[in-house]
Amino acid sequence: MKLFGLIGFPLTHSFSQNYFAQKFLKENIVECVYENFPIENIDLFPSVIMENPELAGLNVTIPHKELVIPFLDKIEDVAKEVGAVNTIKIIGGKTIGYNTDAYGFMQSIMKILKPIHSSALILGTGGSSKAVAYALKKMGIEYDFVSRNPDGRELRYEDLHEDVLRHYKIIINCTPLGMFPNVDDCPPLNYDFITRSHLLFDLIYNPDETLFLKNGKEKGAIVKNGLEMLELQAERSWEIWNE
Repeated sequence: MKLFGLIGFPLTHSFSQNYFAQKFLKENIVECVYENFPIENIDLFPSVIMENPELAGLNVTIPHKELVIPFLDKIEDVAKEVGAVNTIKIIGGKTIGYNTDAYGFMQSIMKILKPIHSSALILGTGGSSKAVAYALKKMGIEYDFVSRNPDGRELRYEDLHEDVLRHYKIIINCTPLGMFPNVDDCPPLNYDFITRSHLLFDLIYNPDETLFLKNGKEKGAIVKNGLEMLELQAERSWEIWNE
């Protein structure tokens, strides 16, 4: 029996467990189980490994994508450059960190990009936003981060006046604002400045259409949620675990 799983906190509405359960069923993959390991403190990570010797791989979600790095035996190059890990392969008790978020995001957004989409705003500064930044850099798209608590290099939401929002044609929500059950929340932008030339991408997949995307759609913008990105990164994780 091979065990796979997800670490993070909270994991009440986990995408991964249901996705892999369905995958195992549809593809007749036997002797594989996927479980949630809700650990609030990353210091509990070593105990997850020690107490589950059959573990072959883990996914990592908020808030541990960056915090888990010091606990790993090795980090592959993409995850090292991104500065965040969302996939861990376990071989002989040794842990190797990977990042498949960047791959999933790049493959998902490339399908809807137009030549006008040459600059982006990344809302949030967590592990997922770093993967998004890595992908944008690979695609030759300039970007800036937006934060509620900027460190000097980042924009504040108060800085997003009309000229700024007209310049950045891609806006990517990497925050939890709007995630179920808080569906009435959204990033504090002036959506009156969103146009048909904008592309709004939300890493959230539940609900299908967040208030952020709904506001963009009403202005004629191209909108997309994070479901396909999650599916793509999950499939890439599975490939890594089985290489």
